[in-house]
Amino acid sequence: MRFGEKLCAMRKEKGLTQAELAKLAGVGLRTITNYEKGTTYPQNREVYSVLAQILGCDADYLHNEGDDFIAMAGQEYGYRGKKGAERLLKEIRGAFSGGEMAEEDMDELMLAIQEAYIDAKKRNKKYTPKKYRKQNEEN
Repeated sequence: MRFGEKLCAMRKEKGLTQAELAKLAGVGLRTITNYEKGTTYPQNREVYSVLAQILGCDADYLHNEGDDFIAMAGQEYGYRGKKGAERLLKEIRGAFSGGEMAEEDMDELMLAIQEAYIDAKKRNKKYTPKKYRKQNEEN
């Protein structure tokens, strides 16, 4: 389950509206709406802690590295980069569904695959839209 889905489910479980959660968290209603839609993710890790405290859960439950990876891929490589990252994570999670590997090992493998994806995107600049190529070359 992704961040937005978790946030929405927990908010409803607590009986809060999006507007109420936004006010308690000190963010705008549009921010909460976008989080739940999955179009944006908190840029500051503190936001995860604030939301977790309000919702009565652990911040690590709300946040996972896959969310950061998808957000970064979208920011660096546009819509196609984001969709590629989402597809990659979905396929990897499917491979892990058997539960034959220790959780720590799965996390390490997931991070290694994410790094390989980013390296491949950097090497294949000709497939990256021009507006993102210029941005990446500056970094």
